[in-house]
Amino acid sequence: MALTRVRIPSLVALSAALLLTAACGSGSGKASDDAPAKGGGEVKKDRPVVVVTTTWEGAFAKAAGAEDVKVIVPQSVHHAPDYDPKPSDLAAVAKADFVLYAPFEPYAAKIKEAAGSKAKLVEVNLDNDPDKVKAEVDKLGALFGTADAAAQWKTGFDTEYAKLNKDVQAAWPGGKSPSVVTQVFTAWAAKLAGATPVGTYGPEAVTPAQLAELSAKKPSLVLDNAHMSTGTVLPDSGARQVEIVNYPGEDLDLLPVYRSAAAELKKAAAS
Repeated sequence: MALTRVRIPSLVALSAALLLTAACGSGSGKASDDAPAKGGGEVKKDRPVVVVTTTWEGAFAKAAGAEDVKVIVPQSVHHAPDYDPKPSDLAAVAKADFVLYAPFEPYAAKIKEAAGSKAKLVEVNLDNDPDKVKAEVDKLGALFGTADAAAQWKTGFDTEYAKLNKDVQAAWPGGKSPSVVTQVFTAWAAKLAGATPVGTYGPEAVTPAQLAELSAKKPSLVLDNAHMSTGTVLPDSGARQVEIVNYPGEDLDLLPVYRSAAAELKKAAAS
């Protein structure tokens, strides 16, 4: 009987400890999505894991409210479509909830193969035209469940874009916007300048026939794509060439792209 009296308290204590452990979870420190938070509210579910091919898609994802974003192509790669994904990149893709890519990227097929059954593949329209940007941010915010964050970002974006647009247009001599030829992926910068392009080129190199045709339009500016530049586009036209950067930096902030373009356009206006 003495042996029984010794063991019963020990078993009771062990049972209580096991129940306490079960009640506290697995020890990971992470609350269940369905568990109530302190104060009676609901615990906010984890943000989705988003893998993007470049900083351009990454900036769209961040603008839409994504917080866990992994970029595959390093920013040091000047021409992102030339990048060849490494096995570690594809492994990261397989662990994602969403994978963002652009159709013109030649490695998109590899990305699709690596995504597996869990990740949702999302094709992104990479264009810095403000209306297209906001449409993509809306779409991604709805997919990520972060529509409120996307709406807040758009409000700030509209304010900043309107200011830059006004500043650039005010910089043109006499308030008259310039005649512009633009690469197809930098037409958004002509819009920022308040100019309607008289011609476009690319993404292929300009042919002799195109060179003659575009030069005949007598543009005062050529807006070239810094990521796909082939040198001076219209060498004998007298047009000033402005290099436009499309891809955001590692901070995945899209607004500096517009600020940079505005600064370059204002330099051209002052020259």
